[in-house]
Amino acid sequence: MPQKTTIVIIGGVAGGASAATRARRMNESAEIILLEKDEHVSFANCGLPYYIGGEIEQRQKLLVATAELLRQRFQIDVRANQEAIKIDRAGKQLTVRDHLKNEEYALAYDKLILSPGASPLVPPMENANASGVFTLRNLADADKIREHAIKTSARKAVVVGAGFIGLEMVEQFHRLELQVALAELQPQVLPPLDPEMSYPLEKALRDRDVQMYLGDGIASIMTDERGNASGVKLQSGEAATGDLVVLGLGVRPNVQLAKAAGLEIGATGGIAVNRFSQTSDPDIYAVGDAAEYPYGPTGTQMRVPLAGPANRAGRLAGEHAASGCSAEMPDVQGTAVVRVFDQAAAITGLSRKMAARLGIEATSVTIAANHHAGYYPGAKQLALKLVFAPDTGKILGAQCVGVEGVDKRIDVIATAMQFGGNVRQLAGLDLAYAPPFGSAKDPVHMAAFSACNHLDGVDVFLESDADLDGRQVVDVRTPKEVSAKPLAGADDAIPIPLDELRQRMGELDQSRPTVVSCGVGIRAHAAARILRQNGFSDVKNLSGGALVREWAVAKRPNE
Repeated sequence: MPQKTTIVIIGGVAGGASAATRARRMNESAEIILLEKDEHVSFANCGLPYYIGGEIEQRQKLLVATAELLRQRFQIDVRANQEAIKIDRAGKQLTVRDHLKNEEYALAYDKLILSPGASPLVPPMENANASGVFTLRNLADADKIREHAIKTSARKAVVVGAGFIGLEMVEQFHRLELQVALAELQPQVLPPLDPEMSYPLEKALRDRDVQMYLGDGIASIMTDERGNASGVKLQSGEAATGDLVVLGLGVRPNVQLAKAAGLEIGATGGIAVNRFSQTSDPDIYAVGDAAEYPYGPTGTQMRVPLAGPANRAGRLAGEHAASGCSAEMPDVQGTAVVRVFDQAAAITGLSRKMAARLGIEATSVTIAANHHAGYYPGAKQLALKLVFAPDTGKILGAQCVGVEGVDKRIDVIATAMQFGGNVRQLAGLDLAYAPPFGSAKDPVHMAAFSACNHLDGVDVFLESDADLDGRQVVDVRTPKEVSAKPLAGADDAIPIPLDELRQRMGELDQSRPTVVSCGVGIRAHAAARILRQNGFSDVKNLSGGALVREWAVAKRPNE
């Protein structure tokens, strides 16, 4: 039986609350104390934007586990509004500040679990604390934003930062019938995506009259004569006006307490831990947004501030602290998804640009396909980009954008990545099929088939944003398609419909590097095979066809 031990957990929400409840389930005799500096010990922070916009109508729904539940069901000593301010590792003791009583006390521990989370990034600037300027991290923040948006005369909102939270806030402010402006330092929304994959999201925003300032960071916050927020001044000199400003610039891990205690901090700024979430002091664990995790695509440690890894790490840390053993923390792939009006975008692992930044050799293919059988009513197109190692075919990451079925495809690929899968294994997956749900050749299969063709030299792909100057470009769509939407950035493309290609090959120069393109890449694959088997030695398929090419050219710098 587990020995009686005192486990103190600093911070609740995802990691801390999971650690506390798992520790109790594994050790009935342990004394478990949960310290939370704020009022609520466990709430669904991922649901906060949807509460602000009214999609989640009842605030109570966001309270995942109340202090009363944790006390009654799990016999956990929950201490809200109490903050650990110092760790004495030698004496195995904390100094705790009770914010309600405004006093401090000492608290001994046998095992300590740190789940301090992260704080919103707020650049040092004038008026950052003005009325109408907000960040979003907890329920109190959500209450203030919702009250300001609904109960005041606010009619225009400015969101700074086009990451996951920023995009969700834009959507929810629009739902509240506010005019919305969005500013982002990077030249695209959702910067983790490769640029062309962000284009459908930007179109969805433009279609809702969201004013976007991309590639333009915040310089200052403007205020009116009463000192209330009136918008933001951007680095370009432009002004985005609004009486409600939300700063969604990312988060900074709360590692001050760990640093002061002499615990090791990792290369990406989080608390360094092993596979059991133990820090450099084996009696102290760290989980959640302040900790680093083993990052699958690179094999290194990395901060991945997402709720899923925090919950899983908290569960394992709680078990290890309570019983002395647990499974190891598996690799984290960084899988995430966001809805932007009628579009959804999801990512797992590395994008091409992140791989390049890390010096990791990678290649990719992009396909467009229906989310279920095209002949079944309601089929919606999605685009799927698969990133893989050019030598082994190991899956390094994927991105998917579309109206329906986006999460399903990314989850399948993330699962394959979790087990070290390669594109050949992905091509052989036995996935469920019926017309309302998918296709016999699922988009996941189609992307994997394309990657296998690339590895085998059956079909060599060219990036959708490639410079086509000097290449012989052959557009094998029908005349009607070409007329309706010429191939972007290829004014000299030679239009030859696929069904006429064999008869009209004499119009082409076999000696020139040739690129073939169609609508989404399927007909171009057939065209490339025809040409390569008829004396054309240098033939490439434009990845994603005319569809993704349009996105890529639109997202080129200065275009």
